[in-house]
Amino acid sequence: MRAVQVKAFGGPEVLETADLPDPVPGPGEVLIEVDHVDTIFVETQIRAGWGREHFDTEPPYVPGGGVSGTVAGVGTGVADGWLGRRVTSFVRGGYAERATAAVSSLSPVPDGLDLRTAVALVHDGVTAQGVLDVTDVRAGDRVLILGASGGMGTLLVQSAKARGARVVACVRGERKAALVRDLGADAVVDISAEEWPETARTALGGSGADVVLDGVGGEPGARAFALTADGGRFSAHGAPTGGFAPVDPEEAKQRDITLFGIADVQFDESDVRRLRTAALQEAAAGRLRVVVGRVFPLTEAAAAHAAVEGRQLVGKVLLKA
Repeated sequence: MRAVQVKAFGGPEVLETADLPDPVPGPGEVLIEVDHVDTIFVETQIRAGWGREHFDTEPPYVPGGGVSGTVAGVGTGVADGWLGRRVTSFVRGGYAERATAAVSSLSPVPDGLDLRTAVALVHDGVTAQGVLDVTDVRAGDRVLILGASGGMGTLLVQSAKARGARVVACVRGERKAALVRDLGADAVVDISAEEWPETARTALGGSGADVVLDGVGGEPGARAFALTADGGRFSAHGAPTGGFAPVDPEEAKQRDITLFGIADVQFDESDVRRLRTAALQEAAAGRLRVVVGRVFPLTEAAAAHAAVEGRQLVGKVLLKA
């Protein structure tokens, strides 16, 4: 089968197409004929060699953790009824034409929902739904969202709004601002401007955010933490800047701010299925709009990673197997 390998840590150019043996499903597993592949920012960071204290990945390896496709084979102990079903799943080595997955990890794709849309929810649908649950976003909350035009940010804007929150979305540039306005944000802040925290505080009503959802980290995340109202909740779940927001736990304690981190959105298999199923159903019902910026052929994975790192596209970057 055709797959993409990281030959060595480095830039996007280290992603190379290779011919590898077809995977064989083991007991309790299925073989998925991959249709689309999800990409997420952390995959580009791992490819570059970042986070080696957290990830045990060593080249050569096939990157990718989320796919959509059709079940083409089953291992022992798996019902034949899975054959031919359209599914999404986390997998190991998803940048490939075929992948194996535990049957317990599969999420059936609802009728009427295409596999391209479904794969965009494999990671981000789970995390977005989970972040909102963990931070207990509810009607009347003032919610500040960093990275609002990205794959997960666009889902957070819509879902927080659906819960009755007032949503202030932070983006860079008018094109991204127009998108999040269209998705229902009550106010939009361009963080390209040096004075953006003051603009955000005004949009939040002057007293700060009840909930800050930081999918960016670094210096923007630190400035967003200062906008959290006393007694509020701050979630640092993203680090595309190269590190999570540097937040002082003592200050958070003094201001009665509850802190959430990436560990708080690591869910067990049953919760992953529940959260993903909810996201898939919302999308199938037309209540959740998935924004796809561009789809690259599998053989152009290097260009896809460059696009993710360039941050010029809005929404998701996907691969077509």
